[in-house]
Amino acid sequence: MTASETSGPTVGVVVLTMGDREDELRTLLDSVNAQEGAPATVVVLGQGVKLPALPTWVAAVELPENLGIPGGRNAGVQWLREHGGVDIVLVLDDDGLLPRTDTLQLVCGAFTKNPSLGIVAFRIVDEQGLTQRRHVPRLGGSDPTVSGPVTTFLGGAHAIRMTVIDEVGDFPAPFFYAHEETDFAWRALDAGWDIDYRADLLLRHPRTAASRHAVYYRNTGRNRVWLAKRHLPAILVPIYLATWAAYTITQRPPLSGLRSWWAGFFEGVRVSCPPRQPMRWRTVWRMTRLGRPPII
Repeated sequence: MTASETSGPTVGVVVLTMGDREDELRTLLDSVNAQEGAPATVVVLGQGVKLPALPTWVAAVELPENLGIPGGRNAGVQWLREHGGVDIVLVLDDDGLLPRTDTLQLVCGAFTKNPSLGIVAFRIVDEQGLTQRRHVPRLGGSDPTVSGPVTTFLGGAHAIRMTVIDEVGDFPAPFFYAHEETDFAWRALDAGWDIDYRADLLLRHPRTAASRHAVYYRNTGRNRVWLAKRHLPAILVPIYLATWAAYTITQRPPLSGLRSWWAGFFEGVRVSCPPRQPMRWRTVWRMTRLGRPPII
C-alpha cells in the first residue's frame, strides 16, 4: 500500500514567474504555506530570470530561457517527477493567492471521491470577489458560483491528476501562450477523464485583460488553428475556424490586434504543429452534451 493510499493523495504546486512580481509571489507562497493538512511540494520556476530569495521549503528552479507557459509547466511537472513524484499537480499564477486555508484539502477530496476526475478548474475572483466572464469555462460565462462538469479549464489555477499527464502527454510547448489548456483538456476528455469546475476553489487574482500580453492576438489566432488541426475530425476543422473568425470580428478588436490575429491565423494554416490525433466522435458528442460542442 502506497503512502497516498494511507494518507491521501500528495500534491505538488507549480508556479511560473518572470521575476517581476516578487511581492505577489511571496503573498501566493504564504497562502500555500497556510493550507491545512499535509504540506505540498512547491516548485517555483524562473522563466529565463534569476529568482529572488525564496522560503527554504520552496524549490527554486531557474530555467535558462523563457519556455512559454506550456513549456514552463512541463518543466515543473518533470521536476516533480524527478524529485519523488506526486499524485496531483496544482498550477497557480504567481500574482494570485488562495484566500481559503482548506483549498488543498478540497482538491484532494475531489480527486479521491471521483476516480474518473482528471482535472479540477478553480474559480478566479478579483479583489472584490467577482469573476470575469472570460474566466468561467462555459459558453456565455454563465453563473460563476455554479459548479459542474466542463470541457476546458483556466490556466491560472487548476489541478491535474498526474496519471492524466502520464497518459495524454505534456502541455503543447509550441503553443507558448494561449489555448494550451484547451489542447490538454480535449486530449483528457478523449481519454475518458472528467473535468470539473469548482466554484468553492478560489484563486484571488487582479482583474486584468487578456490582451495585455503583446503576443495575445497573434498567438490566439495561430493556436486556434493548431488546436483544430491537431484534434478535430476533418469535417469540423473549417466549421470551428470559421466560427472563431466570425466571433473575433464581432468583438471589434483594435485594427492592430485584428491584423495580428489574422497573421497568426494564417501562420497556423501554413505551419504544422504535430501530432494530429483527431478526437473520437463520441468525445464530440460528449462535449456537445456538456454544452460546448467543439465548433466554438
